[in-house]
Amino acid sequence: MTEIDRWRLVLGRYAQPQLGAPQEGSPIERQAQALDFLYGRAYAGRGVLDADGGGQQPGGGPGPGGGDLGPGGGDQSDPRVTHWLGEIHDLFPPDVSEVIVHHALERFGLTEVMADPRVLRDVTPSPELLALLLTLRRTLPAAVDAQLRRMVTEVVDELRRRLEPEVRRVLAGARRGYTHSPLPVAANFDVQGTIRRNLKNYDPNRRRLVTTDLRFFDRHARRLSWDVIICIDQSGSMAESVIHSAVLAAILAGLPNLRTALIVFDTSIIDLSAHADDPITVLMSVQLGGGTDIGQAVRYATTLVENPTRTIVVLITDFCEGGPPSELVRAVGALVEGGVRTLGLASLAEQSPGRPVPHYDRAMAQRLADEGMEIAACTPRQLADWLVEATS
Repeated sequence: MTEIDRWRLVLGRYAQPQLGAPQEGSPIERQAQALDFLYGRAYAGRGVLDADGGGQQPGGGPGPGGGDLGPGGGDQSDPRVTHWLGEIHDLFPPDVSEVIVHHALERFGLTEVMADPRVLRDVTPSPELLALLLTLRRTLPAAVDAQLRRMVTEVVDELRRRLEPEVRRVLAGARRGYTHSPLPVAANFDVQGTIRRNLKNYDPNRRRLVTTDLRFFDRHARRLSWDVIICIDQSGSMAESVIHSAVLAAILAGLPNLRTALIVFDTSIIDLSAHADDPITVLMSVQLGGGTDIGQAVRYATTLVENPTRTIVVLITDFCEGGPPSELVRAVGALVEGGVRTLGLASLAEQSPGRPVPHYDRAMAQRLADEGMEIAACTPRQLADWLVEATS
């Protein structure tokens, strides 16, 4: 690709007056048309004319699928978008086409691209993309369900691979540095203790320490059982937290001495406790978006409490209450007064550069904090640390 052609793609329709039109039917013309189909929408409603004062695409011809595909131009029907998708995958390298599809979904709301299962087949799964797809689930055709399930499975498996060993290690109990165990567990290896124990075996000729007695720390096992009730807000803004919550709930459900209940809610309540150990089923069951009645969910959680002083309720929500605020405050106050440990999370997700501060109703969060609920935004590992502190 020449330098001039690169500038044609960068400037789009505005390159023609200075650089001229690319050869008709050439790959550069097709690339320019495909890019303008998407990024030309950034000028919609801004009173910006095309380079020639009209609505023609670069090169003066129609865009993918025929007709006017300029800003705000014409009907964005599925056949045209599907043709555009084919152009994107044919004309650009995979890493570039993936970025373009992400922009189509996230920046320009072209949700109709998801009508083609090839999109889900070709893009690389990630928690961010899955969160977006789950918010669009109501509008997606049934034909994409198989590919959506595949993406859910891949994202869940990757999150569990990263999170489960660390969370299990944290919740298994703190290592006790003052007692030792006969069990040779590599994670509990006492380096300094082993060296001290075997100093008498030092061989000065070979300048080596012969270790005949390996030392391993003991671990303090948590023997008392606790109930953890996780309430997850299905608001669209909580999509990424829903994914991490489902994975964390599955990890907790597999731990001894923890009984995990899982509730998802909007204006209604779905008790998924029977599937708490199956995050794929949980995520394929959620319907993100719609209204929110947090107070109703907290009241339902109250009915699951059997031993208040050994129960933790984790409420994951943006605190934007759609029901009577006083009812939510009263329900949280009743839990705290009864001895239940409560935690309200505005976000539960892994940290990453550039992650925006979660949006939540700070006034409502403060009212619940005044009732005794702890308020935070944290990672799954930080929540595991908090659970250790709460159950100690």
